[in-house]
Amino acid sequence: MSNIIVCRCEGVYLKEILDSIREGATAVQGIKKRNRAGMGYCQGRTCQPLIRDILIKEIGSNSVDETQKVQPPIRPVLLGDL
Repeated sequence: MSNIIVCRCEGVYLKEILDSIREGATAVQGIKKRNRAGMGYCQGRTCQPLIRDILIKEIGSNSVDETQKVQPPIRPVLLGDL
């Protein structure tokens, strides 16, 4: 069960999500800061609902903060293109 990928963009496994919760993460944002889940191209649009559901199941509360700060992807740009 630990070899299930939750965040495809960053390659974060279920085991890493569970470890983050055991380390004290009580919100999606806390999990994101510990293992980069939700920081890939989709910015959590795919994995955030999964992470939220895992978090609710593990901590046993429906009052989990669902909001995650979505930021546009940053890509390197050549100076000549500017």
